Amino acid sequence: MVDDLGRMIDLSPARLYAAMEATWPAAAITRLGPWAIRDGQGGGKRVSAASVEGAFGAGDIAAAEAAMRALGQRPLFWIRQGDGGIDTALALRGYDRIDPVLLYAASVARLAHPPPPVSAFLMEAPLAIMEEIWAEGGIGPARLAVMARASAPKVMVLGRVADRPAGVGFAAMFEDIAMVHALETRAALRRKGAGRIMMQALASWAAAQDARHLALAVTHGNAGARQLYQSLGMEIAGRYHYRIKKG
Repeated sequence: MVDDLGRMIDLSPARLYAAMEATWPAAAITRLGPWAIRDGQGGGKRVSAASVEGAFGAGDIAAAEAAMRALGQRPLFWIRQGDGGIDTALALRGYDRIDPVLLYAASVARLAHPPPPVSAFLMEAPLAIMEEIWAEGGIGPARLAVMARASAPKVMVLGRVADRPAGVGFAAMFEDIAMVHALETRAALRRKGAGRIMMQALASWAAAQDARHLALAVTHGNAGARQLYQSLGMEIAGRYHYRIKKG
């Protein structure tokens, strides 16, 4: 990838995975042989999934399964680019491939345009209306707790359209990457520009943090969100999926 000045952007999938870990953190990560076992405490799939960090064997998979069950979590594995070996091994053990995710990124300079007046408000903590909008999108207290856990510089945004609260989002910093999470627009107010307004506001905040890149993750099937990010000039910079046991 290149930025708006034609410079090469060092934004590998590995750096984006690290940014996700830092800005949307699990409650705890335990190292068990070749595995990183995450205690998600209800904060979503990625913070509850195990990932392989070294050479593994069949017995190692069983140990990871037992560790996740001990946390009260269904065995779930995060499969990143380059994890083809564990992906194949889990498929042979009856694990389904679910929720393919795309990582989008762009230079902050491309996106950091001030939104229209009184259309976006940056917050350090959520207002009640923000929690309500997040709840409507399935982002409840456990995911709000993930935001609270993030120790990096972070911000929340409330977007407005037609003089009404329309959407919310969260972003946090990792090195020179601002990672956006939990961007939600109320169903009745979609396709009215709230998503673009919030992304511009978050990018402007990121510019003030000296970020070079703005990035986020979106499920492959979320066509509406993907269309928005592509219209903003964001490009696919990585991908991942999960494996979960059948039944």
